[in-house]
Amino acid sequence: MTAAPGGRAASAPLLGHETEPTMFEMSVPGRSSYQLRTTDVPAVSLDALIPLDHLNSSDVDLVELSERDLVGHFTRLSHRQFSVDLGMYPLGSCTMKYNPKFCDAVAADPGLNSVHPGVPAELCQGWLELLVTLEEKLCAITGMSAATLQPAAGAAGELTGLLLMRAFHSSRGDVRTRVLIPDSAHGTNPASVTLGGYEVTTIPSNERGLVDLAALKAALGPDVAGIMLTNPNTVGLFEEEIVDIAHAVHDVGGLLYYDGANLNAILGAVRPGDMGFDIVHMNLHKTFATPHGGGGPGAGPVAVSKRLEEFLPGPKATRASSGAYEWRRPPRSIGRVHGWHGNAMVLARALAYIDVHGGDGLTRVAQHAVLNANWLRRRLEKTLPAAYDRMCMHECVLTATNLKNSFGVRGLDVAKALLEEGFHSPTVYFPLIVEEALMFEPTETESPQTLEALAQAVERIAQRAHDDPESLHRAPQTTPVSRVDEARAARHLISTEDASSRR
Repeated sequence: MTAAPGGRAASAPLLGHETEPTMFEMSVPGRSSYQLRTTDVPAVSLDALIPLDHLNSSDVDLVELSERDLVGHFTRLSHRQFSVDLGMYPLGSCTMKYNPKFCDAVAADPGLNSVHPGVPAELCQGWLELLVTLEEKLCAITGMSAATLQPAAGAAGELTGLLLMRAFHSSRGDVRTRVLIPDSAHGTNPASVTLGGYEVTTIPSNERGLVDLAALKAALGPDVAGIMLTNPNTVGLFEEEIVDIAHAVHDVGGLLYYDGANLNAILGAVRPGDMGFDIVHMNLHKTFATPHGGGGPGAGPVAVSKRLEEFLPGPKATRASSGAYEWRRPPRSIGRVHGWHGNAMVLARALAYIDVHGGDGLTRVAQHAVLNANWLRRRLEKTLPAAYDRMCMHECVLTATNLKNSFGVRGLDVAKALLEEGFHSPTVYFPLIVEEALMFEPTETESPQTLEALAQAVERIAQRAHDDPESLHRAPQTTPVSRVDEARAARHLISTEDASSRR
């Protein structure tokens, strides 16, 4: 074992509160992670291969570690991370559910991952068939006519949807300047509207947590390009007046855009197209259990109704009349929104997920997601009451106002303390219309035993609020990194290798 600074062996088990040395601290002169076998090839001096003026005048300071210590270092660091494979990840509105390893195996197939994305269509017929099949199935699930698979996640899908909305109105010589957004909307919605060249008009929610239909109708006019909605909405409630909303927007010539972040709740039960939506984006890395990433991989296909097909990004995989597959550009395409044909391995995983479940299986996904959320809502109603005391869909929005008013313990304190209980924190302070919001989305992949363990953890935290509220203000204390000043951290970033010395 290599002795690291401070006397701890580099390969010793790493406890949660201990500091892992950097690779440079573990470095030992003369060690390496590779070894070249001895050959009879004559040695050639470096300056005979590379001009002297291209060589450094001094050695580069590189880490010198054995392969064993190098692997141990990164493995120990990986064990300090929380992931969906380790435990429950109840981030509301993010649908962080377990990713089936079967889908990973499909994406690892050499027949898929050895194909260069730029090969001619005749050399990648299998891939084109996969893309066409996925598009058809996504359209069947959403009730739409055609789709693009290019967008690389939700925000990219939103912008694509707004650009399609703009192209549709422009083709008719119709000048529109505003897009309506509920006050409970995801934060990316107004940003996408602005990037799409429109102004935002905010529609308030009513006392039941739904879009205020009267306020919506009052905001409508000939300058409204459309409305962005998610249904269920971000309070986890189904927009019961969606048909009336659709009629009102369509009556003034506007379009309905469906934010697919919450599609997991309605799979096989109701389709956005049947509700009256014209544009639907989907987060494959949420609904169809493909991996999330730190900005990628992701996939946010956008499906549209018949009258918007001709504006879709291109080129797109298409089944020709001959039965072969080809790339084809829609006649009035807005152009590319992503290189090649999107994050293809994520698309392959999503198709595998859809196929292995089948129609009935996808319906059960939604049913179990809704059941889990409502079980948790009722289980915790005496500890953290629901923001709206009625049946929710796939996520429940609870409020910590009772703990704040009685003990000075806020929703953020509860979320931080959950990290010490072995659970990832839920979404906090969103939607903005709920004070001290804690948004839990348990997803269908969590068992009743896991939900019960989460409920008991929340109850223990509530008891701590009563017995020792100050300890919650400092939580977490047992994790590798303790409570940070998040506002200050965002403004004064400390690089990772220095952060441990400033805990």
